[in-house]
Amino acid sequence: MTWSHWQVPPFITSVFFVLGVFTFYWVSYNWIASWARTRRLKISEETINSWYGIIYMVVFAFSIQTLVVGKSTAWEFMNFQLIAIIFCAYFLKIHMPYYSLVPILLVYMVFDGSLVYWQSWGHAITLLTFFVVLNQVRRKFYDHRYAPLMYMAVGIPFGGMLWLWMKWKFDFAWLTFWQEWLYLVIFEILLYIYVSMLSHDTELKLRLAKFASHDALTHTRNFAAYTETIEYLFDESHTSNRPLTMMMFDIDHFKQFNDTYGHAIGDKVLQDVASTVQTVLAENDPKLQLYRTGGEEFNVLFPGYDLDATNRVVKQVFMAVNHMNIHSAKTVLQVSISVGVSEIVGKDQSPLDFYNRVDHNLYRSKRNGRMQITTD
Repeated sequence: MTWSHWQVPPFITSVFFVLGVFTFYWVSYNWIASWARTRRLKISEETINSWYGIIYMVVFAFSIQTLVVGKSTAWEFMNFQLIAIIFCAYFLKIHMPYYSLVPILLVYMVFDGSLVYWQSWGHAITLLTFFVVLNQVRRKFYDHRYAPLMYMAVGIPFGGMLWLWMKWKFDFAWLTFWQEWLYLVIFEILLYIYVSMLSHDTELKLRLAKFASHDALTHTRNFAAYTETIEYLFDESHTSNRPLTMMMFDIDHFKQFNDTYGHAIGDKVLQDVASTVQTVLAENDPKLQLYRTGGEEFNVLFPGYDLDATNRVVKQVFMAVNHMNIHSAKTVLQVSISVGVSEIVGKDQSPLDFYNRVDHNLYRSKRNGRMQITTD
């Protein structure tokens, strides 16, 4: 129809069809991943990507085959299906055992009525081998400078072998064989370019998102990230009665570091303190995050921790920072912190109420001589 009515070659419409299929995948995947993040589901984006990608491509392969199953032209959509398999094997970064693909292949062969053909068995074994080899190439060479060449070095010969099985089964003309193989090579190249462009765009968005939620100097999370997290954790605590504790600290006499030694030394103090605290938090619980909420003020949120459980980590942070020596060109600086800690209580009507109580404890530590921990 595309040629007879609009004078558009079928290959051109095929290109747009394939790109449309993958574009819809990325749009729908991003929606699902965003939905999972919004609801704080404990499922990684890699898991969503793997399982949704497989399901999406399996449904696509089966659906398109229904148009030609049982016909003498049942090979017509094979390039579309091979591109879907290449996408899963190389671009989705799937972490799953290869033997789990065997049942999918067998079900497809039953669906397609090809169990009785020896050529179909040869095609299936070649296809499975293609998937495994391409997946291994991706793992070893995905970030290599010659990754595109390795990708095509696998895709081109395997594509030829797969089409050769179809040639033996359906006995179509050699011209058709060479034409379909060439189309597959072109599809493989376009897919690589297309996904590379999308990946670059995704990486850029991730960098921008990290920039928006992280402090550039200390590489901790910033006040905007703190605000978003405390609102969620506060609501969760009130809904499920899950304990929540907050630690707030600032660096004692920080202004003197800047005034006496300059802002470069002040920045180094901030960086070293943040790095030390993050190390202590990671050793205790990798899920704990440090937030820079002011100039020299930092917060740590402890979801699921009551006051007693938090105190152990707080004391480790306190001791680690207070034993720090920061070397400058002129002298060795000793750093100390003042700390306020509190657990959420029923009278806290908002995250700000909770914050203010912790801030009040920090103020008491500073007023009573600094280098102290005040807890209520």
